[in-house]
Amino acid sequence: MRFALMTKDKPGALQTRMDNREAHLAYIAETGVVEMAGPVLDDDGQMCGSLIVLDVEDLAAAQAWADNDPYAKAGLFEAVTLRAWKKVIG
Repeated sequence: MRFALMTKDKPGALQTRMDNREAHLAYIAETGVVEMAGPVLDDDGQMCGSLIVLDVEDLAAAQAWADNDPYAKAGLFEAVTLRAWKKVIG
């Protein structure tokens, strides 16, 4: 089942994102459940959040993945939304 993980960074947290980016990308690679992902950009083209599509068993697995993301552990996010998502195109 697919889930969309949408996050919004705390204001002024770009350095936190950059400091934890390598660990975040390694987590994505090692868990093997991310179908697609990328940063959300602000009007100046700076990273300010994330959109991640997870392919996992259920909502509990998606929540566990989100909770263990190095970005989440570093306190990067102001807001997090996790929703079931149905792939139609692509």
